[in-house]
Amino acid sequence: MDPTVAITGATSGIGRAVAEAFVDEGAFVAVSGRDGDAVDRTVAALNGDGDGGDAPGTAWGARVDVRDEYDLERFFEGVAREAGPIDAVFANAAVFHGGPGERPIDETSYADYDDTMRTNARGVFATVAEAVPHLTADARVVVPSGAVAHESRPGMGAYAASKAAAEAVARGFAADLDAAVGVVDPGLVATDLTGKERARDPESVAPLFVWAATEAPAEDLNGERLGLREWKSATR
Repeated sequence: MDPTVAITGATSGIGRAVAEAFVDEGAFVAVSGRDGDAVDRTVAALNGDGDGGDAPGTAWGARVDVRDEYDLERFFEGVAREAGPIDAVFANAAVFHGGPGERPIDETSYADYDDTMRTNARGVFATVAEAVPHLTADARVVVPSGAVAHESRPGMGAYAASKAAAEAVARGFAADLDAAVGVVDPGLVATDLTGKERARDPESVAPLFVWAATEAPAEDLNGERLGLREWKSATR
């Protein structure tokens, strides 16, 4: 049976690329984002509306702000109504106030810090918490992160702190849920959040996330970090 996948922050960057990869694999993909018009455009593109697209999967979407747990509650209820229990969740939504390397933490405002943590860390908590009632018995939850979560890098400010917190949230759920919950690190990827210089295209790392959510051994994902090395070793 083709999987049912729910993705937050799915209208651009890695989230959009992963949504495309899952649709190409035949999945039912529920996409979400803060911009409702962008969600509608993403769903239309994924479904090939008007361009003769023939991807085997199906996309559905809803406007969701992960800072609002009630948005997430309605989203996952909608996914369950449309497609039944959820096989995989990609908690991808995130913000970065300012440019990478340009936001020293000692210059970060309280407002930017609070919003970054509410979106990137609390948002992961709320995403997983609201998904739990709708997960299949062997579901997987993937949280994207990177080296910035555990290495000291200048100018990354609240974003680095939020990613470290998001990883801790994932480990907590891994310890307490039957579902496999883990972190996936794709390395430096060209997105609006991280910049574009010397980075991989989102499309090139999307298969890593599909693999982690469907084929990687559950015990290797649960409470752990998977990255390009593990993916390439397993799929070469």
